[in-house]
Amino acid sequence: MTEADRTIATPDTPEEGPDAPARDAASGASAVDPSPARRRRVPVLIGVAALAYLLDLLSKLWVVHSLEHHDPVNVLGHFLRLDATRNAGAAFGMGQGMTIVFTLIAVGVIAVIVRLSRRLYSTPWAIALGLLLGGAFGNLTDRVFRAPGGFQGAVVDFISPEHFAIFNLADSAICCGGALIVLLSFRGVNPDGSRHED
Repeated sequence: MTEADRTIATPDTPEEGPDAPARDAASGASAVDPSPARRRRVPVLIGVAALAYLLDLLSKLWVVHSLEHHDPVNVLGHFLRLDATRNAGAAFGMGQGMTIVFTLIAVGVIAVIVRLSRRLYSTPWAIALGLLLGGAFGNLTDRVFRAPGGFQGAVVDFISPEHFAIFNLADSAICCGGALIVLLSFRGVNPDGSRHED
């Protein structure tokens, strides 16, 4: 290209070069996708919650169909049994007779998790909240749809370790999610992926 050609080159012709993306970003002309590390982790939360809920629901359907009104099934001798029972209280049989209270608490927990999901960029937090959400929905489904109904239904429990309270998979998901949240908080990890120092 001659000097004259360079002089009359069209000024709005886009230039290719290593600094072109930087100029575009500085001018705001180029919309660059956010880094995967900064994308919200709502799909992870929903996936974990759906898996926890589905496993809890299927296990309870099997228990009601195959274990209720039958003798307990020994899994690990007398150390672990499967024994169907109905629980009108909270997790691990606590708070009998306060079903409506625990129903309202479950609804509140779900509302808080939905609110937190707006700034959820941490995968471990998404897993923890997904476990809580799936477990809360699992037991809430029992309280809404099982007898006597009207948000006072009894939850199906069936996992019975020796010298321990009887529980279900939703209770396990809630406890694991809660424990993970405590661990993340102890390590200074926030739901938005940032870290704080004490």
